[in-house]
Amino acid sequence: MTINTKCIHGSTKKYDTTGAVSVPIFQSAVFSYPGVGETTGFDYSRQQNPTREYIEDIIANLENGIGGLAFASGMAAITLTMELFSPGDHIILSDNLYGGSYRLFYQIYTKNNGLSFTLVDAGDISAIEKQITPKTKAIFIETPSNPVMHVTDIAAVSALAKAHDLLVIADNTFLTPYFQKPLDLGVDIVVHSGTKFLGGHNDTLSGFLAWSNPALSDKLRFLHKCTGACLSPFDSWLMIRSIKTLSVRMDRHEENTRRIAEWLSNQPRIRKVYYPGLKTHPQYEISCRQATGFGGVLSFEAESAEAALKILGGVRIIQFGESLGGAESLLTYPVLQTHADIPKEEREAKGITDKLIRLSVGLEDYTDLTNDLDRAINS
Repeated sequence: MTINTKCIHGSTKKYDTTGAVSVPIFQSAVFSYPGVGETTGFDYSRQQNPTREYIEDIIANLENGIGGLAFASGMAAITLTMELFSPGDHIILSDNLYGGSYRLFYQIYTKNNGLSFTLVDAGDISAIEKQITPKTKAIFIETPSNPVMHVTDIAAVSALAKAHDLLVIADNTFLTPYFQKPLDLGVDIVVHSGTKFLGGHNDTLSGFLAWSNPALSDKLRFLHKCTGACLSPFDSWLMIRSIKTLSVRMDRHEENTRRIAEWLSNQPRIRKVYYPGLKTHPQYEISCRQATGFGGVLSFEAESAEAALKILGGVRIIQFGESLGGAESLLTYPVLQTHADIPKEEREAKGITDKLIRLSVGLEDYTDLTNDLDRAINS
């Protein structure tokens, strides 16, 4: 079964006898027992719910994993992965990270949970290896990274991790399993902010995990039950509905983004464009090797901070908002929004300056989007 079909028929689980094409929303917190010592397989919705189980099965199948879990947000999904570790454990992080992940690791898990983290250029395998200590337990990567679109060689990182008996956790939010399958490249756990491309409509918060390592199944399910940040039945149904169109949406996102990246690259007032689909991108060949597409997000650098603010205030179709992956195109200003909690020196060393704008390209007509950008940039 191809992924296009998996998006629509990705789970064969059946829960009713009516022949309903749409999966029912089991809006129930509690399920009764047939008798003492007997169960239907569902007891309490924090532990499992049929509608949530269906979307979890779809995610696992799309990622070619052996299991999946659904959460109330992407950050809840990442938080649960950190609960696999104990005080004193060390985790290596790719140094291009979403600001919310950075905040979680350094303001919560370092201070309150006794974990330690090291940021490293994940494109340099020797640099990663130098940071491995006896306390190192995992490598966490985000590829492409948010917002400067750095691409990590997933297979190379996974091979290094396996040689040192480390877990690899990969954030696959930007490309989704439609374009990239990290588990097939050796990753142990894949994490998603389902709010973004998987949901695709800017109307539902969600997060997901999928994994390939059987030793993790019981641990992850136990933590999910205990911590309780599970996706509601209705939001699970919304995600099932959304993923049915994932393949057609991702194709349109990428087509629009590639054309806009090329257009921006020819604008005199734009200093730099970050998009893995451009042949000038330093990791273009890696992208071609490990993914089947380049995604629907790019970033670009204006000629000054004043010019960046003018663009943010000058668009009319594209909206100024702090998210990505929806049908609507959104501009985000990382220095004040997604990455504001990262110290200024660290931000700027990664290229996240007051000139940088992130663009999540939606499903609108390409001509309308470029006309909108042209007016904001050049008027």
